[in-house]
Amino acid sequence: MNIPTETKPRWERRKDERPQELLAAALDLFVDKGFSATRLSDVATRAGVSKGTLYLYFTNKEDLFKAVVREHLLPVLDEAEALVNNFSGHSAELFRNIMLGWWQRIGDTKLSGITKLMVAESGNFPELAQFYHQEMIVRGNAMIARILERGMERGEFRRIDARLTTQAIIAPMIMLMMSRHAFCNCQIKPVSPLDYLNNFVDLCLYGMLRDDTATAADSPQTSRPC
Repeated sequence: MNIPTETKPRWERRKDERPQELLAAALDLFVDKGFSATRLSDVATRAGVSKGTLYLYFTNKEDLFKAVVREHLLPVLDEAEALVNNFSGHSAELFRNIMLGWWQRIGDTKLSGITKLMVAESGNFPELAQFYHQEMIVRGNAMIARILERGMERGEFRRIDARLTTQAIIAPMIMLMMSRHAFCNCQIKPVSPLDYLNNFVDLCLYGMLRDDTATAADSPQTSRPC
């Protein structure tokens, strides 16, 4: 009698399920313990396979980390870039959608721990830092700059330095992620991430919008999540 896949012991499941189980285990351990402290044997144990099985799919810990980023983070970035490419509305609405969508898909999930890991350990692992910079940071920065340039080209934003403004936008977002993992337990009254983000977006928009288009920034706020 064939045992349904979902009831089989983990070690009897199809081989094509194992990489996903290993990546899920690696993500948990990288976020909880950091890159340096995570051992491949721990990942294999968490995934319910032998260390030898892990080596069938990933050559080393660096290879495993890159696979985690490509599996869990890059698809979110792909979707955000597609939204920017296909969006037809006001750039203020696009900007708000991207900022709040980023928090929903990455910032408010375990994935935000990867950013904390890179901030804490990139100096000890320059090759990984370079990989993360090229795969995530360069693309993310370019996407934000495109939104700003789009708004300027359409006459919705005043003329600003897109590159410098992108850096000013990203820094508070990184701080919000860091606080989720490092500081929230120490705060007497934690800040609501959505309140923070909406306030931050308002500050950005009213610094970028032209005076005669300022009211356009208000329309997306009518459907803000509580």
